[in-house]
Amino acid sequence: METIKIKYFTEDIEELAYIDGKSDWIDLRASETVELKEGDFKLIPLGVAMELPKGYEAHVVPRSSTFQNYGILQVNSCGIIDGSYCGDQDMWRMPVYATRDTVIQKNDRICQFRIIENQPHIVFSKTDSLENKNRGGFGTTGVR
Repeated sequence: METIKIKYFTEDIEELAYIDGKSDWIDLRASETVELKEGDFKLIPLGVAMELPKGYEAHVVPRSSTFQNYGILQVNSCGIIDGSYCGDQDMWRMPVYATRDTVIQKNDRICQFRIIENQPHIVFSKTDSLENKNRGGFGTTGVR
């Protein structure tokens, strides 16, 4: 089991908790109340900084209910936080675009993360043929 050092920037949000057996994603919360107008962009502070274990990165995505509840989209689709982002002032944030006027209250669960091992070092080998069956270039069916 890996240990992650975590720094909280406020005591006003619930501490992170891993819910064993339910999901291996961990919810993150807004660390301040944010009011957005339709079309606004904002980096919503999540109130935490972490020192990830060597060789790991964090993937941050919206919760399944985030768009329905708040009308916001995470503008980078999936946020990747690498192990070098681990300083005392490196607070995690969620970059969002508001599709409608909305208010996100302090402590609202708006996104989630999981820890992933870094991709191993790979080498690309150039070839003229992959020597596999041609599926037509359209997913698993090859149907256009």
